[in-house]
Amino acid sequence: MKGPILRAFLGSLAVALAVPALALASSSKPKVLVIHFGLEVNPVTSSYVDHQLHHAEDGHYNAAVIVLDTPGGLSESMRTIVKNEIGLRVPVIVYVSPSGSRAASAGVWITEAADIAAMAPATNIGSSTPIDSSGQNLGSDLRRKVINDAVASLTSLMRYHHRNAAWAAAAVRKASNLDEQRAKRMNVIDVLAPTLPALLNKIDGRKTVGKNFVLHTAGAELVQVHPGFFTRLLNALIDPNIIPLLFLAGIAGIGFEIFHPGVVLPGALGGVSLLLALFGFAVLPISWAGLALLILGAALLVIDAHVTSHGALTVSGLISMVVGSLLLFHNAPAPYNNVNTPLVIAFAVAVGGFWAIAISKAVAVRRSPVSVGPQTIVGEIGEARRDDLVFVHGELWRARPRDGSPLRPGQRIRVAGVGADLSLDVEHVADE
Repeated sequence: MKGPILRAFLGSLAVALAVPALALASSSKPKVLVIHFGLEVNPVTSSYVDHQLHHAEDGHYNAAVIVLDTPGGLSESMRTIVKNEIGLRVPVIVYVSPSGSRAASAGVWITEAADIAAMAPATNIGSSTPIDSSGQNLGSDLRRKVINDAVASLTSLMRYHHRNAAWAAAAVRKASNLDEQRAKRMNVIDVLAPTLPALLNKIDGRKTVGKNFVLHTAGAELVQVHPGFFTRLLNALIDPNIIPLLFLAGIAGIGFEIFHPGVVLPGALGGVSLLLALFGFAVLPISWAGLALLILGAALLVIDAHVTSHGALTVSGLISMVVGSLLLFHNAPAPYNNVNTPLVIAFAVAVGGFWAIAISKAVAVRRSPVSVGPQTIVGEIGEARRDDLVFVHGELWRARPRDGSPLRPGQRIRVAGVGADLSLDVEHVADE
């Protein structure tokens, strides 16, 4: 009897010990934060990446992976991301993926700042030559400064991670661009992998250079994060074609509310549009000459609605708005200086057509006879009542005869004019 009881007790004890062990094994499974980044590099997207990197650090993830596909962007935003990659207390892996993706311009720095730089098949990296706001080469003196600074920065990153620092000069000075195979052979990146799980299994147990992390990524639980709606919305609003339209719409809406108080909706929408435009102005470097031309164009349209210029001020205002929109982001780097000229011209033509209709209606109203007010009853026939009152158009008016004779109740009169005190000048009408 004691034998079966002892075996049952030992079996229960084994199960009791196995359950915590299984739970501990499950909890020790590596966890990796996968940050999808397929946008331009700017303050909005930089804030998104930086927030997720710190979330990986605060959440005690085993690693953070940036799945990268970018044409580049603003250098200051790129440097912010690079600083966070290097200073993070968890391993940072940049994986240029999926196939067809690229790490161009600022994307090269983001890739080379990672503890592990990896690429998927049919991807490329490079083309990091700084250019001016019009997409052309910089002037000789400025070019030397900017190029040398970029070469030194990229060389330092690649040397820090024991990669081919000599390629940094070619990437910046000659816009060198490599596919994934050549990038691996030239030690520009560390790993090639067809998929993210394959990459994590491949680098498991590797010790990173610089931070000296030992990677534990095999079979990791992947936590995927993508840019949220708000990030995508703000990123879409940082568009040189949209910001001028928002600015003009904001001025128009607020102006309408000032001249027509109480409508509310145009003023509210105008305020929102103006705030979004100011956000774009704060993010991107603007040309003050372009902004001044935009404001001048809007002012000329308003002035033309109150003076007679036969459309000259409207045409001048539209030209000012088009030129201002084209110059507004002339100082911004590509792609934020690429203003769609046909779109701007089409918008100006649409505004011009609307304004022409509005002004023609205003002129017609100015020239039309008075349709309201006391002047409309001049020439009307009425009837005299008591106490110098006359009944005209269903209303009683105080009146005085032009010939000075008294009014008799029931006598027919004709309104000859309206006095300054809104009393009527009347004249007698002979009874038929």
